[in-house]
Amino acid sequence: MNKDTKHHFAVEAINYATGKPVRVEIAGEIISEITEIDELKNKKLNLFVSPGLIDNQINGYAGVDFSGNSFQAEDLLRAVQSIWKDGVTTFLPTLITNSDENLKRNLRVLSTALKEDKNLKDSIPGFHLEGPYISPDDGYRGCHPLQYIRKPSWKEYLDYQEAAGGKIVEITIAPEIEGAIDFIGKIAREGIIVALGHTNASSEQIIKAVENGAKLSTHLVNGCANFIHRHKNPIWQQLANDQLTPTIIGDGLHLSAEEVQVIYKVKGPGNMILISDVIYLIGMAPGIYTFLESDVVLGEDGMLFNPDLNCMAGASFPLKKGVENMMNFTGCSLTKAIDMASLNVAGVLNLKDRGRLESGRRADLILFSRDGNRLDIHKTFLNGRLVYSDDL
Repeated sequence: MNKDTKHHFAVEAINYATGKPVRVEIAGEIISEITEIDELKNKKLNLFVSPGLIDNQINGYAGVDFSGNSFQAEDLLRAVQSIWKDGVTTFLPTLITNSDENLKRNLRVLSTALKEDKNLKDSIPGFHLEGPYISPDDGYRGCHPLQYIRKPSWKEYLDYQEAAGGKIVEITIAPEIEGAIDFIGKIAREGIIVALGHTNASSEQIIKAVENGAKLSTHLVNGCANFIHRHKNPIWQQLANDQLTPTIIGDGLHLSAEEVQVIYKVKGPGNMILISDVIYLIGMAPGIYTFLESDVVLGEDGMLFNPDLNCMAGASFPLKKGVENMMNFTGCSLTKAIDMASLNVAGVLNLKDRGRLESGRRADLILFSRDGNRLDIHKTFLNGRLVYSDDL
């Protein structure tokens, strides 16, 4: 493929949104035209085209831990190449609760990497900070290290933004901790996306957080104690509040099919987001590993479990698994399932050039075949450039 930014080419596939064969023409970095055609040249392949998937919570990939003490810029490119292979064209590298030194160091690594590589810059609009301003309570903190959990600090936040080159775009926070509500208001006014997570907040505290600018619920139902009060718990208010968009982990392990169905029925396909919450152990063999200074067990079924804390420790499946399971669990269409992992995320992240298959949008595309509800990614285009192909 011509590497010139003004190159022109076209792909033919079934439009994921209409079910009709189309010819998608790409000029430089954008989709220039989409035309319905009578039939595909290769009728046997069952090839579909959709926007690239967008994941707002990736903690690591393919052996690369974004929160690791040895994380380097060149590691990020290696991880991103595997992320493209799984159909994700845009994502937020997520740093988890850690020491002040570690967070500053790894934010600098991320920021430097984006400056040095266009593909990384095009894939990564910013960073997600999950913690350290979360609940210290067992269960609610999940596998976040207790020794690094702390109250929000405006000065510390400014230091982190400086280290990140201003690229922190989302922060997950527990609204019940001291100083959190005022902090939420300040960062929301700065344009930061505020997500509620790892929280044991009351209904009143959640309502106050929303009034001050909180918009998301991070992996709703997860990051919660195993045993909770059936009436007074942080889940009901987040489900009930129409102004909160939940992100959910659809790997089939973090949530049961029934839980996914309930969230889908309450929020609707236009007000929920699929995330992977994947950590560096994706693709690894079952065994015992270290994550966030603790031992975690990767099971045969892909579950990551921290036995000492009696909780799950991130995920090991890519975002497309959630797309597949959303169709399996709710019976929703391919269109709605992909939109929950692309269009809806683009809306929350204010990425107006992404998430839709239409002319004038950025040419972030995936070509995939479908076997029932299983999706196999064959090609990934980032900003009009082919970044992954299985040479099909």
